[in-house]
Amino acid sequence: MLRVRCLRGGSRGAEAAHYIGWRLGRVFTGWVQRSLQSTQAATASQNTCAADDNKATSPLPKDCPVCSYNEWDPLEEVIVGRAENACVPPFSVEVKANTYEKYWGFYQKFGGQSFPKDHVKKAIAEIEEMCNILKREGVIVKRPDPIDWSVKYKTPDFESTGMYAAMPRDILLVVGNEIIEAPMAWRARFFEYRAYRRIIKDYFNCGAKWTTAPKPTMADELYDQDYPIRSVEDRHKLAAQGKFVTTEFEPCFDAADFIRAGRDIFVQRSQVTNYMGIEWMRRHLAPDYRVHIISFKDPNPMHIDATFNIIGPGLVLSNPDRPCHQIELFKKAGWTVIRPPVPLIPDDHPLWMSSKWLSMNVLMLDEKRVMVDANETSIQKMFENLGISTIKVNIRHANSLGGGFHCWTCDIRRRGTLQSYFD
Repeated sequence: MLRVRCLRGGSRGAEAAHYIGWRLGRVFTGWVQRSLQSTQAATASQNTCAADDNKATSPLPKDCPVCSYNEWDPLEEVIVGRAENACVPPFSVEVKANTYEKYWGFYQKFGGQSFPKDHVKKAIAEIEEMCNILKREGVIVKRPDPIDWSVKYKTPDFESTGMYAAMPRDILLVVGNEIIEAPMAWRARFFEYRAYRRIIKDYFNCGAKWTTAPKPTMADELYDQDYPIRSVEDRHKLAAQGKFVTTEFEPCFDAADFIRAGRDIFVQRSQVTNYMGIEWMRRHLAPDYRVHIISFKDPNPMHIDATFNIIGPGLVLSNPDRPCHQIELFKKAGWTVIRPPVPLIPDDHPLWMSSKWLSMNVLMLDEKRVMVDANETSIQKMFENLGISTIKVNIRHANSLGGGFHCWTCDIRRRGTLQSYFD
């Protein structure tokens, strides 16, 4: 039987802060209060949400637009990425480790330049239509700012050009009323957060928590410069040995390697997420959330949602080509594990940064509605057999840039409460 337990709301951190402030004495407390009042006054003068004093000090204002605990509660607000100005990342060691051999010539030739313009134009149109459909379904849609990603930048440790702001799921993770900015692991994505800062500041001004994980230097030491990928066989061998292109030099992770099920959050160690990054998230989210590492028979792990996509309470899509080594954890908790059908995308369609299994990279609008690729009739039938209505959208050209519906979105608000599904 699936076990569900509601959890008490509130902020334990806030309670601890009040206790410590009391213990430090009246003098220090008075200074803190005066400083806090001054900060609140300054914030209130700029805050378009017009919060009063009680709302400003509340850990979760009732009208806070940010609140999401899982992947399936009714979706009310979402960020959808942009394909505009998308650029091919330079062919550095971490990019090579995450792309397929047949596209290496493409990266070597076009790194730092635009993706094929006609293809990007079609992707832009597809995502615009996707946004229109989401709005018709009653969902508020926010978009990142367009940025020129071809501009070269330099840090003390490396040089690169940018990539895009197409996949908000890669860089943003919403846990409760907190937005967490992921540090990322590709040098081409170092400044990707800039496209989302306007939106996140607005959410912060409306009461959301905003956390930026430690930004890695992305120095050479973060990557195994001799990572020996020459063939698919190499990938399988290295994955079986638990070897990745990213080292443990400093924390790094992409948000898309995490997937949420209430109090329990699942993550994989991948080419872009290291154990230091996972440990940072574990400590940051404790004690209210539990972070579990799961792994798969996957020759090229990068982002979990085309391998293991949780679509409902006690319901998960598990890629049959990449079986989960810890699947008994879910079965013992009463979960239903579903193997999605083989994708229908043709072999000649370019997928520069992903596999055909984007067919299972779906977006749940609620437990009974799913946004799915209009071309993938097999998985549509699978959902219909589960009693889930399909909202069909064609994003075939958008797929080429590296993501499906789940990747192209970051759900900001879902109507639901924090629950535990594994107690």
